[in-house]
Amino acid sequence: MPETLMADKAAFDVDKIRQDFPILSQTVRGKPLVYLDNAATTQKPHRVIERVRRFDAEEYGTVRRGAYRLCEHATQLFEEARQKVADLLGAGDKKEIVFTSGTTQAINLVAYSFGRRFVNAGDEIIISNIEHHANTVPWQVLCEERGARLKVIPVNDAGELILEEYEKLLSDKTRLVAVNHVSNALGTVNPIREITEKAHAAGARVLIDGAQSTPHMKIDVREIGCDFYTFSGHKMYAPSGIGGVFGKMELWQEMPPYVTGGDMIMTVTLEKTTYAPPPARFEAGTPAITQVIGLGEAIDYLNDIGMDNIARYEKSLLDYGTRLLSEIDGLRIIGTAHDKAALISFALDAAHPHDVVTLLDQDGIAVRGGHHCAQPTMARFGVPATSRASMAFYNKPEELDALAESIRKVIKLFS
Repeated sequence: MPETLMADKAAFDVDKIRQDFPILSQTVRGKPLVYLDNAATTQKPHRVIERVRRFDAEEYGTVRRGAYRLCEHATQLFEEARQKVADLLGAGDKKEIVFTSGTTQAINLVAYSFGRRFVNAGDEIIISNIEHHANTVPWQVLCEERGARLKVIPVNDAGELILEEYEKLLSDKTRLVAVNHVSNALGTVNPIREITEKAHAAGARVLIDGAQSTPHMKIDVREIGCDFYTFSGHKMYAPSGIGGVFGKMELWQEMPPYVTGGDMIMTVTLEKTTYAPPPARFEAGTPAITQVIGLGEAIDYLNDIGMDNIARYEKSLLDYGTRLLSEIDGLRIIGTAHDKAALISFALDAAHPHDVVTLLDQDGIAVRGGHHCAQPTMARFGVPATSRASMAFYNKPEELDALAESIRKVIKLFS
């Protein structure tokens, strides 16, 4: 192990952090679990698990609708969690945060509410060639319904957006640019501030898919300047079924509701309904109260560790893992951008990714194999699928050693 990584590990005290995650102490098929599928979902620290248990056991009540003690207390906790999200993302006002089930629903919310208010026939929406399907399909549907046109930013062989081509796509017809902050299939970190500035100069709005960035780096939506920024709780050590979207208040106020029903109204008569102001307008029905409380606790946990510390340590893991896998004959890394998150997608000459995943599992190693809900990305790089090892701050360099050793066994088996 390089001395620099040993120093990072010592300073970060990853062994102490791992003690916070009960699932990491288990064995799989007699081998220590090596969990490297963090881009799909992250594991939960004990304090999040316990906070959720305690809320359900001792504090649970519905929110916003009751005047008795349990409801008042639950509502206070719920809104405190909204403030924690706002602070984490650098939003100016917690009312700019709308809770959803996750990034997928958040993008669909914007596609429906923003799209049906501001996108018309002949308008244009821009995405990139390295988007998750969740940031592709909603815009395709919107364009089909509204008679708009979808344009795509191409990428180079390293998996980086070609900004010169992006500039050519922008016009006075562009209504929205929707790109990810970090590619879930390649790990590419996109220059979203520059992308946002160029879009705004053309009069367009910008949505950033932050599902893969929020858990790994410090985010400041005011510094970025974007109009919408989405996130998923289960990718940031919180329960599943919760996430949300930051949106500028000026836009929320102009957008119609996405889902209608209880608690998103001001008045209802049999003739007409008037809507509540944001964020309530976009949070119809009983929300995922317990999950929101868990999300707030997960944010506290991340803040206690420090997002800058997390980014620094995960970068050292990425560098180490990239060197290890680059030395393996018959392995090709897919996605070699200069600026990457801690994610390595790779293809083996000898074996299909699904076989790789199955065989690595025999050694207790959990990685993802497939198209990663990014089929256009796979097509761009001429592969049907890849194997993907995605790291988190609780991973150790020794686990990357185990990954490399197990990959060599797979190659030998198929040779």
